[in-house]
Amino acid sequence: MDTRELTEILRATIDPNQRQQAEEQLARIHKIIGFAPSLLQGIMLNDVPLPVRQAGVVYLKNLVTSGWHEKEPENGEPIPFSIHEQDRAMIRDMMVDAIAQAPDIIRVQLCVCLKTMIKHDFPSRWPQIVDKIHIFLQNHEPNSWMGALLCLYQLIKNYKYVSTNKRNTLIEATNLLLPMMYNLIVNLQADQSMESVLLQKQILKCFHSLILYVFPLSLITKEVFTKWMEVLRSVLEQPVPEHTLQVEEDERLELPWWKYKKWAIHILYRLFERYGNPVNARQDYIEFFEWYLTTFTGGILEVLLRILDQYRQKIYISPRVLQQTISYIDQCISHAHSWKLLKPHMFAIIQDVLFPLMSYSDADDELWFSDPHEYIRLKFDIFEDFVSPVTAAESLLMSCCKKRKDMLERTMHLCMQVLTSQGGEYGPRQKDGALHMVGTLNDILMKKKFYKEEIDSLLSQYVFPEFHSQLGYMRARACWVLHCFAVVRFKSEPQLVDAVRLTVNALLNDTDLPVKVEAAIALQMLLSSQEKVYVLLEPQVKAVITELLQVIRETENDHIANVLQKIVPLYTEQLMPMAFEIMEHLATTFSKVIKTDCGSDEKAITAMGLLYTMQTVLNVMEDNPEIMVQLEKTVLRVVVHILHHNIIEYYAEAFTLLCNLTAKTISEDMWKVLEMLYQIFTNEGTDYFIDMMPVLHNYITIDTNAFLSNENHILAMFNMAKVVLNSDAEDESEVYAAKLLEVIVLQCSGKIDNCLHSFVELVLGRLTRKVKTSELRTMLLQVLIAILYCNPHLLFTILNSLQESVPNASITQHFIKQWIHDTDCFVGLHDRKLCVLGICTLLEMGPQRPSLDEILPKIIPSCLTLFDGLKRAYEARAEADDTTSSEEDEADDDEEVLSSDDDDINQMSSEYLQNLAMMATKNSAQQGVNVTAKIEEYDSDDDDDDEDFEPDETAIECYTTPLDEDDCTIDEYIKFKNTLSNLSASEPALYHALTSVLTEVQQKQLNAIFVLADQRKAQQDSKRIEQSGGYSFSVPAQVPTTFKFGS
Repeated sequence: MDTRELTEILRATIDPNQRQQAEEQLARIHKIIGFAPSLLQGIMLNDVPLPVRQAGVVYLKNLVTSGWHEKEPENGEPIPFSIHEQDRAMIRDMMVDAIAQAPDIIRVQLCVCLKTMIKHDFPSRWPQIVDKIHIFLQNHEPNSWMGALLCLYQLIKNYKYVSTNKRNTLIEATNLLLPMMYNLIVNLQADQSMESVLLQKQILKCFHSLILYVFPLSLITKEVFTKWMEVLRSVLEQPVPEHTLQVEEDERLELPWWKYKKWAIHILYRLFERYGNPVNARQDYIEFFEWYLTTFTGGILEVLLRILDQYRQKIYISPRVLQQTISYIDQCISHAHSWKLLKPHMFAIIQDVLFPLMSYSDADDELWFSDPHEYIRLKFDIFEDFVSPVTAAESLLMSCCKKRKDMLERTMHLCMQVLTSQGGEYGPRQKDGALHMVGTLNDILMKKKFYKEEIDSLLSQYVFPEFHSQLGYMRARACWVLHCFAVVRFKSEPQLVDAVRLTVNALLNDTDLPVKVEAAIALQMLLSSQEKVYVLLEPQVKAVITELLQVIRETENDHIANVLQKIVPLYTEQLMPMAFEIMEHLATTFSKVIKTDCGSDEKAITAMGLLYTMQTVLNVMEDNPEIMVQLEKTVLRVVVHILHHNIIEYYAEAFTLLCNLTAKTISEDMWKVLEMLYQIFTNEGTDYFIDMMPVLHNYITIDTNAFLSNENHILAMFNMAKVVLNSDAEDESEVYAAKLLEVIVLQCSGKIDNCLHSFVELVLGRLTRKVKTSELRTMLLQVLIAILYCNPHLLFTILNSLQESVPNASITQHFIKQWIHDTDCFVGLHDRKLCVLGICTLLEMGPQRPSLDEILPKIIPSCLTLFDGLKRAYEARAEADDTTSSEEDEADDDEEVLSSDDDDINQMSSEYLQNLAMMATKNSAQQGVNVTAKIEEYDSDDDDDDEDFEPDETAIECYTTPLDEDDCTIDEYIKFKNTLSNLSASEPALYHALTSVLTEVQQKQLNAIFVLADQRKAQQDSKRIEQSGGYSFSVPAQVPTTFKFGS
């Protein structure tokens, strides 16, 4: 295909007047052999304008991503397009050259192509890529190095999650290329130009990817590793050029000089965290761990302490480098060897690094006043926590104060020195830092008796006064500290009253939005932790809710939505008059959030929080039909918007809201929503069927007469089940589809007989195809058992009518045999109960009963299995109802503090214990002492016990039927006993055949079931008499308070 002609078509795709015609032309020709290589050649032409090359590379990327790998055709579908092998071979030959020569904007897209190609073709079809990269790295022309390194990076990344034993090809490739990477970075280090530093950064990224999950000990020997550690030390010590200080601070962290330092420290942190840490290190790395810790810890800490010293001297350090430095030191706290080196410097780090980091900064101040909404977003952004130096500082502070002696005392002394200072030595920002440190240590302080008893005094003296501060950030910090210590036991009630009054006042009357947000969270924590707060807040709860709604709308902060979720259920009665207003606020805010959502995670989290809060309001108001009528219109507006605009990320929450709206009654509008749900199912397929299931269940069970009044309702449910069961999805959605059919059968018993033929045909059709799980098989059988229970004669009539299609075997006999064979697969209460009732119905059919000759000896033993399971299931349910949570014991004062010679190994995993055993054995052997170290774990149960485990309650049992209602009078025990008693009189021969095969043990089990049946019958009779007005003991007999024997 002519390359120039192709570039002209690409040129036309970026002209609005010719775009459609050009795209149609590309669609016609892209399958022609030679198209893809010609496209790549056109992209490589330097005389073609860059926008045209961009259009071409995006088209190539999409073509390679979708068509590189040959796919198998779906059933009855044509063979999907894939690029011809001849073209793939040509592209493989050109791709590394193309990436090496291309400008950055083209190279990025080509690397995406390369990723797909390596995934499918390396090493089998494309071993030559390693030689290509090798040639370019050997080349003395620096322009080709970056392209080669990007190719190498994609090659290594392809093995990111591959286990050690499958990495041989990568090891062979890097065996050739790693020495070249090392030589290149060493030679480049003298040159601190931007181009050189970018190349060094890419080499470090390759090395990081190589050691990310597996450390290749055979490739990186001690000698090689030592050389690379020297490279990392050199990178971190290399001064950043002076001219970078002229760049704005916000943009400085993106400069390559800081980025390559970030990757160097990334590697150090990963090495220590994964391979140099005895808790995480695998058995293979034991020797490496020992050697690493003793050989490199001193040198690494020296470099990192120098970085912290630069920060202390107000020399700029990029936030990510600072964060990773602090995180590495955090890891060192746990190890005796590294702690000994760190200990002399630790308090200086707390005082001169962590304390300033945790204090209110110039950047905070600028954001507070210029964009308070962004200030709030950053403070509550969970993703920011992963990269923030402040979060790293908090973590390090907690680690050293929790694990190392004297650190807590010295830190608290520093904090109190700042808080009690009167001479102007420390300003408000330093007081903010001190309160930040105290609040961060809340968990540790609350476990130390010495500090715990003084917390309420600390709050009264140093925190409560800050609620009146002229500085907004200090008022916000006061709220935050109060939320940290919300669980404290105040020695006097007036202190608690003060805490609530100050917090509510901050929420309702403060002029700064960040203060209101912190006050709201503090209020929630007080409510959760202090019983008396409920009464104290009650007079102002309406004002509080109104303000919370306003803050949610203004900030779109999901934490405030969570506060609302906690408060609304506590004050249901008080909030009834404003339920509609609350819901309207939430709905309006949700609409605002999704309109401004540009795909950010924060917006999605906020939107979900709002939907959850709407669910909370519906849950607490569901017993008030008048209020629910009002709320329904508002909630439907939100749900219909989500469904109509196919905002699939909120489908699950929308279906839950619909479930709430149909929990008690179903309005006319809600019946119209069923049509919308069916439409969504038709358009989207089976993906959301399980999410829809609770609301579909409500439509069938809440207003069954209305459900049956329109045959389209039944047809829609049947069609959904049919699509799922015929989709060959082979996932749990099929189980739910069968359950839906069973619910319809039992709920509409006697009213849908004309539909049952279709139900039976559908279920049998699915049973005749491969069924992978016993759960699906028993659920399908259960649909047939439900029909048998409701109308046995109709079921066998239908089975006989379908017999013609299966001339060689009896469908009826096959169904009954499979059912009895599978009785041990029925789990939970409902399934077993229905199974027993089905067997009873079958036995009661008399002369019209199908032949049971083959399975007669198995029927009673199968029932005994079912009753044994029922007994366990009833016990499990009773136990679950009685379970109460117990408070955890408070920790001892100093249980977590380590001496300087101790390692902190929190999780004594079996793997770590094995490692210790091997180290002990090895060290003793070196010293000529024969020691056998063996770690044996105590296991309370044999492994075999797990094989017999079964869940007593299945997830699907929440979809109840009339058989599961509390007032259901049909008891399986009573029914079973009555059935056998009647059979002994009416069909003694059958009764004898059923019972004569029982062993002595089985006979005892049967008698026990009969005794239990009599007990349950007596309970039923007693309950019935009580409900009809008998057995009334409402007036208790007077019990004398003293007893005298004799006169």
